[in-house]
Amino acid sequence: MASRADNIASNLNLANFSKATELKNRIWFTIGALIVFRFLSFVPLPGVNPLILETLYKQTRGGILDLFNTFSGGSLERMSLIALGVMPYITASIVVQLAASLHPALGALKKEGESGRKKLNQYTRYGAVLLTAIQGWFVASGLEAYGASSGLQAVVNPGYLFRAGAVVSLIGGTMFLLWLGEQITSRGIGNGVSLIIMAGIVAQMPTFIANLFEGGRSGSISPFLIVALVLLLVGMVLMICFMERAQRRLLIQYPKRASQHGMMQADRSHLPLKLNTAGVIPPIFASSLLLLPLTITQFAGNSLAPESKLGQFVVALNQYLGHGKPVYMLLYASGIIFFSFFYTAVVFNPEETAENLKKNGGFIPGIRPGKNTANYLDYVLTRITVIGAAYLTTVCVVPEYWIAQTGINMMFMGGTSLLIVVNVTVDTITQIQSHLLAHQYGDLIKKSKLKGRPR
Repeated sequence: MASRADNIASNLNLANFSKATELKNRIWFTIGALIVFRFLSFVPLPGVNPLILETLYKQTRGGILDLFNTFSGGSLERMSLIALGVMPYITASIVVQLAASLHPALGALKKEGESGRKKLNQYTRYGAVLLTAIQGWFVASGLEAYGASSGLQAVVNPGYLFRAGAVVSLIGGTMFLLWLGEQITSRGIGNGVSLIIMAGIVAQMPTFIANLFEGGRSGSISPFLIVALVLLLVGMVLMICFMERAQRRLLIQYPKRASQHGMMQADRSHLPLKLNTAGVIPPIFASSLLLLPLTITQFAGNSLAPESKLGQFVVALNQYLGHGKPVYMLLYASGIIFFSFFYTAVVFNPEETAENLKKNGGFIPGIRPGKNTANYLDYVLTRITVIGAAYLTTVCVVPEYWIAQTGINMMFMGGTSLLIVVNVTVDTITQIQSHLLAHQYGDLIKKSKLKGRPR
């Protein structure tokens, strides 16, 4: 039977939306902040030649730059102030989460509540600044090195002054994006950092659609491929929506307690275990590890002699680790499966969960509290992670196979990008529904004219 809240949520309509003034203000603020983000993606770094940059990016296409450029909304291709986007912050947050699960001191901070969370966020920001500085220095050095080796002068005045200016500019751009994301979270709707990443991915959709239909009009892409691509994307979106909301709910029972009417009754609840506990972390880690050597060899390949042993090794590495190659697909799938189990084991601790249930008097029917409960949770989690890893592998490998077979570059709609777009969209819509539901409850309270009884 549907609850009263579910019935109200199912009746939400546009009339309720038009009356929710606070929600509309939050949505307009979010849209304005995302417009500012898009404007910043067109502000170039000082001292960089944008015409040479376009040639540079075309020659290094296919490496990890494509992945970062997708998440930054094309900012890396234009080498703008926010070229690195929020990826250093995402990397730092993942490292801090792993460290908090493995290091006792950081783990103790995690258990301190709000103060510990603020401390970990502070460490994450420090890590983001450090990573941005390191990546910015390598980006600036790479631009200078590429210009020297290929005869193209991507940097107008190369030197330490340019590198220092580029590092400071990139740090400022990334920190501004983090501040903008925090403002969206507090004054807008949805998670700010996630919305910025999603906006960067979606921003490339019009260009992809225009190129797709232009290819269909010119005959370079058959109409059958266009229809098949649309059906593939729709099917993947439906699959992601279904699997991301799928749960294995374990029944938790608590001992009998006295109710308001003096009767003894037992409380029951459920412990939800997501099929995909690791989220989008496994594809990001796997693709980054695979594409990093490919990108390095692309930057360094021009300075190596093709007949040398090192040059032959670089050529062979680029051939085997190219998009759609069997070795790349096998290593990519293996990396996703490995990181699915690894990250799930890091973020979910069966012993800790079992101990918390035991302290609160809860137990799983038929399972002894304590060690037996922890073993049972590990047993269930391992088996549902198999399904989650298979789902992630399918979603991420199918687009790679499609690109290899058809030659249509749909990097912005790859498995990782689709996971981010669908998850962020679902979370944002859920928050909008929560605001509408709270507004509708407020109207019901006002209409009922509830007043306290005078004493």
